[in-house]
Amino acid sequence: MGILDFLTGEFIDVIHWVDDTRDTMVWRFEREAHEIKYGAKLTVREGQAAVFVHEGQLADVFTPGLYMLETNNMPILTTLMHWDHGFRSPFKSEIYYVNTTRFSDLKWGTKNPIIARDPEFGPVRLRAYGTYSVKVSDPAKFLVEIVGTDGEFTMDEISYQIRNIIVQEFSRTISRSGIPVLDMAANTRELGQLLAKEIAPTLAEYGLEIPELYIENISLPEAVEKVLDKRTSMGVIGNLNEYTAFQAAEALGNPGSGAGEAMSAGMGAGMGMAMAAQQMQTGPWGGSAATPPPPPPVEHVWHIAEAGKTTGPFSKADLGQMIANGKLTRDTYLWTQGQDGWKTADEITELAQLFTIMPPPPPAG
Repeated sequence: MGILDFLTGEFIDVIHWVDDTRDTMVWRFEREAHEIKYGAKLTVREGQAAVFVHEGQLADVFTPGLYMLETNNMPILTTLMHWDHGFRSPFKSEIYYVNTTRFSDLKWGTKNPIIARDPEFGPVRLRAYGTYSVKVSDPAKFLVEIVGTDGEFTMDEISYQIRNIIVQEFSRTISRSGIPVLDMAANTRELGQLLAKEIAPTLAEYGLEIPELYIENISLPEAVEKVLDKRTSMGVIGNLNEYTAFQAAEALGNPGSGAGEAMSAGMGAGMGMAMAAQQMQTGPWGGSAATPPPPPPVEHVWHIAEAGKTTGPFSKADLGQMIANGKLTRDTYLWTQGQDGWKTADEITELAQLFTIMPPPPPAG
């Protein structure tokens, strides 16, 4: 080190930082061998905080103001250094300036669609994006948890992590909010406030806070949006028959227009189709066309379960004969195709009628 540098270092007694960038969050005051002159003036401007670090240990934190670096203004550092009241020598310490202003107009967005369950449409895929602002709320914690020994820390170095936190909490907030997809556009402000509230505890662990968070858009997949557009169009049209009649009346009221001619042609085509449909119903030579007879009823055949064995199939007439001979009772189990399991004859409506139409006993001889 030359004599000029030595003299300059000895007589520099003002420590300050003027930020000419828009993304610097932390800047370390550089001094040869980190030697600070006792009694130097420390200037901390509005929107700044100065953090002293001595031999890797966090020391005093200075808020905006002008300070004389003496023992009474540095209680933590004085304790760490074991300074007595008459201490006057230069000391070595690192000074980090932390920008505490808001970093605004930062972007966030979902890289991949988020699956959410909608009460009307079921599972849907959503995309969202917006803006947010962030600021350092606890300079000491931010320096310890995030910055470390980085001499110049910028917003770009942490913005990616913040975006990931926002997207993660957004998916959880949407799934718990219960707001239908169609109502989300009207509630983006409330969703943004709820999202910022959910993120606050996580960012507080880093010494950060989000004063503002906005959701600019929540979008559905293109195919779903097309379906919604069609649904909206049908809602605007309302009653389709009334809409068609109105269109026809409007076209007939202006016969000279191309719309009237097109409507007349369309009505003619419609009448032709109606006449063709009527002719198909009445037959080509007038009169009603012969209606085909209905299909014959399906005749069931039955199986009988008795003594662990099955017999059959038997027709309904066969069963009637067996009832007359006493070989089939109301408690006999039967089954036919399409029936749910075995049932007694008395439980089957079609067969139970056979027991009520048996002839009376013959007269005595």
